[in-house]
Amino acid sequence: MNHPMTIGDTSINELDRLAEIAEDVIRRCRAKGASEADVAASIDTGLSVNVRLGEVETVERTRDRGVSVTVYFGKHKGSASTADLDPTSIEQTVEHACAIARYTEEDVANGLADPALLARDIPDLDLWHPWNISAEDAIRLGVEIEDAGRSFDPRIDNSDGASVQASASLTAYANSLGFVGRERSTHHSLSCALIAEDAAGMQRDYWYDSVRAAGDFMPAIEIGRKAAKRTLARLSARKLGTRDCPVLFVPEVARGLIGNFLSAVSGGALYRRASFLVDHVGKRVFPQFMQIVERPRIPRGHGSTAFDSEGVATRDSDLISDGVLARYILGSYSARKLGLQSTGNAGGVHNVVVKPGSDDFAALLKRMNTGLLVSELMGQGVSLLTGDYSRGASGFWVENGEIAYPVEEITIAANLRDMFANIAAIGSDVDPRSHILCGSILLEHMTIAGDA
Repeated sequence: MNHPMTIGDTSINELDRLAEIAEDVIRRCRAKGASEADVAASIDTGLSVNVRLGEVETVERTRDRGVSVTVYFGKHKGSASTADLDPTSIEQTVEHACAIARYTEEDVANGLADPALLARDIPDLDLWHPWNISAEDAIRLGVEIEDAGRSFDPRIDNSDGASVQASASLTAYANSLGFVGRERSTHHSLSCALIAEDAAGMQRDYWYDSVRAAGDFMPAIEIGRKAAKRTLARLSARKLGTRDCPVLFVPEVARGLIGNFLSAVSGGALYRRASFLVDHVGKRVFPQFMQIVERPRIPRGHGSTAFDSEGVATRDSDLISDGVLARYILGSYSARKLGLQSTGNAGGVHNVVVKPGSDDFAALLKRMNTGLLVSELMGQGVSLLTGDYSRGASGFWVENGEIAYPVEEITIAANLRDMFANIAAIGSDVDPRSHILCGSILLEHMTIAGDA
């Protein structure tokens, strides 16, 4: 699929302007007595088109601008923001941040990042690929995607529509330690959601693709067809009776399980002692074959960045080594609360890679033999404090290593501590559409609650 892409000639000039604004705000904060300050200035642009049943539902163009300011008066902190780059609005924002700081309580963990950790080398990570698609072409593309799905099978008699989205972001971050960092990045997506019906009722499913560069999209019609196949596969879904059995999470669901782990080892949960993995560095969390690493500088990676939201340099590092927790996920504030050092994760993680195994999806089904394949999860029944896990699910019942029939209206339950320890295999079928890169995950067993 070929669509016009251009390198925005004005983006560098706009980044320079944002950096000048950020540096000017730092000077204003210091002039008002702030001992430290940091500023982020950004411009986000985008086009979003939604079509349904061949007709346009929405066309939205966005251009959002903003400045966020944080000041420190000693260990007193104040923050304020504006959705405007107008000098008067920025001046008012600085005033508000300073006023807030004068009334907040001291916190010894407050302050900018350790100067020694700030990024010095900021390479080009190939994140900037503007997609200059017109609204008319985006509409045609959305219709093409939806038509490919709707025409796939006569049982597909309705649609939740198709969407085409293109976005670009320019950000400059500066602090009073002299750091100034500029980043520009793009994200684009295509998606389709369809509805099918048979004698047993209606079912809905979807598919999507997400890329940095539009040239990396899978063929548009394949998104519609994949959505159609997934929707048809769910027809005549059955219920299951309560049982204990192996469970296989498909990649797009499996990465949520890894996300639960990342949340449990993140600084905010740890210093509040609100995680079941408090004090677990150096302890085994996963089976010995498990390796999880953070690789923040993958070219075109969904989570790639040369520095975190405090300017701290990112770097490759282990999170899980031979099943053992190697480190926590920390920004400067949470690190100080724990008596540790920032890991360059202010603002979150950047490209978490779960080492894949040798088995593809079909081989994992054979290995499971009989059990539940989970393709969708519902609800938020996860407690980071206790590790208790209970969520609504749908998917497929597997017998003798083959998908037997679709299932729905079931609940899967266990404790994350046991789920992590009981991972039997990681698939080679890595889903590339996220900053968490993970294949299917096979668990030895979970409790399945149903009412069949």
